[in-house]
Amino acid sequence: MSASDRPLFRPGTTIDALNALSRGTAMEPLGIRFTGLGPDWLRATMPVDARTRQPYGLLHGGASVLLAETLGSTAGGLCVAEDQGVVGIEINANHLRAVREGHVVGTARPLHVGARTQVWEIRIEDEAGRLVCVSRLTLAVIARRG
Repeated sequence: MSASDRPLFRPGTTIDALNALSRGTAMEPLGIRFTGLGPDWLRATMPVDARTRQPYGLLHGGASVLLAETLGSTAGGLCVAEDQGVVGIEINANHLRAVREGHVVGTARPLHVGARTQVWEIRIEDEAGRLVCVSRLTLAVIARRG
């Protein structure tokens, strides 16, 4: 089996398990929920409400970035061995459309999954499927400690 034939994500990963890991983290109070996992993508939703809006009533760019980094880092962590982890070393985001209410949906897909670094693209869309934010996250692959 070649590297391109192997599944991208660790076998046995479930949406329920990913959501359980979110308890007690920044994701919980912001209402971020994992909703889908495909062969090369991970998806989550986040509400646009008082928890995630800025003072002018729009989805806060920082909330979008938190959703993007959550998705990319979680997906990246599912691509490494059990004794490894990933840490973000750079993220950028282009905010393209304002959202005032409802939910946004983020989907992370890999651009590069290497032995030392990974690069993920995260697209965040509104409920109508319009692009709200596009982000690129670079991760370093590290050995887990203790």
